[in-house]
Amino acid sequence: MQIVSWLVRRWSAEVTFQKTRAHLGVETQRLWSNEAIARTTPCILELFSIVSLLTNRLPTRERTRLTAATWYATPKPTFVDSLEAVRYAL
Repeated sequence: MQIVSWLVRRWSAEVTFQKTRAHLGVETQRLWSNEAIARTTPCILELFSIVSLLTNRLPTRERTRLTAATWYATPKPTFVDSLEAVRYAL
């Protein structure tokens, strides 16, 4: 029972890591050493989390300012759109 509970707790972390590799390109950096990758991977994940949280805290008026590229329509704002909105607000 204890092993199953550990696996269940670990599952959400594994899903997070898989999503960050697939969508953010984490662990695909072109760096010279494994230590450099080990340092930058958490920073990239933290940056994504901070920008996402800050975007969520923006007033509705500023969140609706999020623009999408006219040549590439997306149903929801992308990370770049969120980053732009946070930079503008700061």
